Amino acid sequence: MACLTVGATLVATLLAGCERAESQTTNAGRAIVSPPFTNSAMNNFQKPPSAELKQKLTPMQFAVTQHAATEPSFQNEFWDNHKPGLYVDIVSGEPLFSSLDKFDSGCGWPSFSRPLATNDVVEHVDNSLGMKRTEVRSSVADSHLGHVFNDGPGPMGLRYCINSASLRFIPVAEMEQAGYGAYLEPFIKAGLYKQKDPKGVEAPKR
Repeated sequence: MACLTVGATLVATLLAGCERAESQTTNAGRAIVSPPFTNSAMNNFQKPPSAELKQKLTPMQFAVTQHAATEPSFQNEFWDNHKPGLYVDIVSGEPLFSSLDKFDSGCGWPSFSRPLATNDVVEHVDNSLGMKRTEVRSSVADSHLGHVFNDGPGPMGLRYCINSASLRFIPVAEMEQAGYGAYLEPFIKAGLYKQKDPKGVEAPKR
């Protein structure tokens, strides 16, 4: 119950539009190990029962993904993560966001200008906290992720404000081994990853 209670400070932060908080400590805890991603795995994914998820997820991860709670700003795992890689659903392992689209919005939560694909997320109207917002949920596991706002950078002008507790980060160097090799091409083009030949040796630069 405590995890579902949004404190007065947090409510004030949300109502103020993601104002900067002072604390910059990070949460530590158990994290669910999502299965390696394949199209087949997503097609056949069956969401575990609530009791099972409660055992696998941390209290904060469970409260956020299953009950649409909000973690504290600036006190979460990925708000200031600048490493290249992929962000996937903590429940299903579905790829959701790329570090290439992550930016510092100053709100204290991970912010992205877009999802990997529009069908990776589902949007719903959220009238909680006395305001009208657009909730973002994952398409496969129906995990609550956060909200999307119309104050982001780039041509789309969107800011996907996402809870760290709903995400698992896959560093670019581990993506292929974890089953996310299909998402490496943009990182290769950006010079953040070097392809390896079948023998595991880095391919020569072209």
